[in-house]
Amino acid sequence: MMREPYLADPKETIQVIQRYGFRFQKKLGQNFLIDRHVLEKIIRAAEITEDDFVLEIGPGIGTLTQYLAYHGGHVAAVEIDQALLPILQETLKEYNNVTVICQDILKTDLAALADRYNEGRPIKVVANLPYYITTPIVMGLFESHAPVESMTVMVQNEVARRMQAGPGSKEYGALSLAVQYYAEAYIAANVPPNCFLPRPGVGSAVIRLKKHEKPPVQVADEALLFGLIRAAFNQRRKTLVNSLANGAGLPFSKEELTDLITGLGHGASVRGEALSLAQFGALADAVKEKLTESEAGGL
Repeated sequence: MMREPYLADPKETIQVIQRYGFRFQKKLGQNFLIDRHVLEKIIRAAEITEDDFVLEIGPGIGTLTQYLAYHGGHVAAVEIDQALLPILQETLKEYNNVTVICQDILKTDLAALADRYNEGRPIKVVANLPYYITTPIVMGLFESHAPVESMTVMVQNEVARRMQAGPGSKEYGALSLAVQYYAEAYIAANVPPNCFLPRPGVGSAVIRLKKHEKPPVQVADEALLFGLIRAAFNQRRKTLVNSLANGAGLPFSKEELTDLITGLGHGASVRGEALSLAQFGALADAVKEKLTESEAGGL
């Protein structure tokens, strides 16, 4: 029988840290979970079953890893801090379905991992992410088109709200649109600072990102869509026309951009924060069509 997870006990965590003389590295955003209820919520939100191959990013001393191994099929835990490897060797020795990989997740070939451990089938990603690098990791996984079924991750509360936000709210922005293009976002739990060791200075949240089988918006040029979105939110207080004129690198005058935007049913003074993903998609296709016409006219 596999041992039940035990590291959620703060005393166990402190003992392990002291025994190895481990020192937290602020630059790596190391905050270890010490709350059993939160860990159980993560497992439920991620819908981990014994048939699942799970990728964990940043296992730390193995607290969440134990839960994933206990409930899942096979766990690949990617840890960048070599000082944690001997600790993981101890805390995971009774779990024979865990593979620890000392590597930077941004340089890890997820498709190869899926092929090796899951016959190429989509994998579930679960992580207590370092807050300083949350967005690069999440977007890197999506943009790589790796075989990911879902991500259930602990992030800063503010970032979780931004991922889930809709048009018109103050949290709504480029991250909201990028995440929602790839996945359905659902906040499963809010987590206070006292659930971590050491305590972070901000609240946290568990968010589940279930990847769409195909994007909810089909566009002719995906790169153009995201370029327009970035330009629209780089200067939030400006109108969409001015934001695109100043930051999108388009060969159009303000008048032409105004005509494009009003032609889609928006007012000339509309701001990017008012547009939904579908409306940005329509804008991207209209811009693409005009670019194509301009290029043809220049031949």
